[in-house]
Amino acid sequence: MPSYVPLVVPPSDLREPEGTEPEATETTEQPAPSINIPMINIDVPLPTTEVVVAASYAAVSAVAVTTFAQPFFDTIKKKLQKFIQGKVDKWKKKKSLKDNQGASQKK
Repeated sequence: MPSYVPLVVPPSDLREPEGTEPEATETTEQPAPSINIPMINIDVPLPTTEVVVAASYAAVSAVAVTTFAQPFFDTIKKKLQKFIQGKVDKWKKKKSLKDNQGASQKK
């Protein structure tokens, strides 16, 4: 028969017993991490872990989205260029026909 140690969950309104005081804990702030550049003797602060994680996440997601979206953009770009080039060619053809007609009427 399986056995287990029962899990005891404290009540939500748990308080300290009367006559006791909470244990005092000291919190000391650590100085911000920095790197000393020896040639010019300047301390350069380093970013915190949270900032590095956020920047890394943003960089990786930007590269991933760009890599996956590039083929779609290329397809749209080619179709758009073809469409615009067709319009430009029509315009040039109309212009050259008008120029030819105008030159033949002047003769």
